[in-house]
Amino acid sequence: MDTKVLLELLCNGNGVSGYEHNLQDAIKSAFNRYTNDIKVDKLGNIIAFKKGVSNSDNIRIMLAAHIDEIGLMVKDIEENGFIRFTNIGGIDPRTILGQEVIVHGKEDLFGVIGSKPPHLQEASEHDKAIKMEDMIIDIGYSKEKVHSLINIGDTITIRRSLTNLQGSRVTAKALDDRAGVAVIYETMKELNKMKHEADVYFVSTVQEEVGMAGAIVSTFGINPDIGIAVDVGFGATPELSKSDSLELGKGPGITLGGNIHPGLRKKLTEVAAEYNIPFQMEITPGLTGTDARAMIMTKEGIPSLVLSIPLRYMHTSVEVVDMVDIKHSAKLLAFFIASISNENLEGLLCY
Repeated sequence: MDTKVLLELLCNGNGVSGYEHNLQDAIKSAFNRYTNDIKVDKLGNIIAFKKGVSNSDNIRIMLAAHIDEIGLMVKDIEENGFIRFTNIGGIDPRTILGQEVIVHGKEDLFGVIGSKPPHLQEASEHDKAIKMEDMIIDIGYSKEKVHSLINIGDTITIRRSLTNLQGSRVTAKALDDRAGVAVIYETMKELNKMKHEADVYFVSTVQEEVGMAGAIVSTFGINPDIGIAVDVGFGATPELSKSDSLELGKGPGITLGGNIHPGLRKKLTEVAAEYNIPFQMEITPGLTGTDARAMIMTKEGIPSLVLSIPLRYMHTSVEVVDMVDIKHSAKLLAFFIASISNENLEGLLCY
């Protein structure tokens, strides 16, 4: 399957944190061709294993990209059939007013998010953002009909399909972090052309947006020698400073900061330079906010890296990435994995 086709399939799907099982079949079907074994653990993480060529005790490298997306959840049904809702994961209420949504009840139901018209607002309300608790979802049915199709706790996603922008850029919901899943899929295909000593575990993690539970348990089970979180970074837009953002189309961001293993980060930049793969530096002095946070604190601690795909408008329904960055990210990861051996691992991990 073409990587962009997989990305479109995943972004158009429904997989709010805790409900990622809706995407399992698509991921397993795609990963199956390029790996030796696939399993789904008790929390729902999809773990695809690719065997290395070494006959000795193999190095274990784990790539993690989270499959869950932010979304909404039904919390009440009004007398007139309107649906009250809350958020799952970090959502700015200002980005959802007026959006079309799909309520995932007994069947998928189209609706719209509305609120009090500006004409009827008090003067004191004009300069204030509308709170989520003051919004409703209207699917057009009576209370009785709504109750027959929808339960409290049903999830809701923004109705949006992946769309091509100009050039090699695309816009969609849930590119955070299904773009990362696309990267690890493309990395599988690149590694299929190479020899690598390390055993590689490609993990589509769950529940990253609500506490990284998937990465915690999958890292504990795999106990890798090296962990790499593949996630998204803040794509450059006019209001962002260069030091806080990444340019689209100029390669992935290699994260530099306190949570990142310095020896592995240095090796990753050397590999990028050796194979003329463009990259940028992403400065994250504290917590990375990615699955790497879970990796570094698992068992005795896993030496970890973060590779970030530049992404604009994070945590909205119109996130934007450049497919060129996905290709460059995969090439960099594949060559990095191929460069790791039993002979050089200890030196790389030494402080």
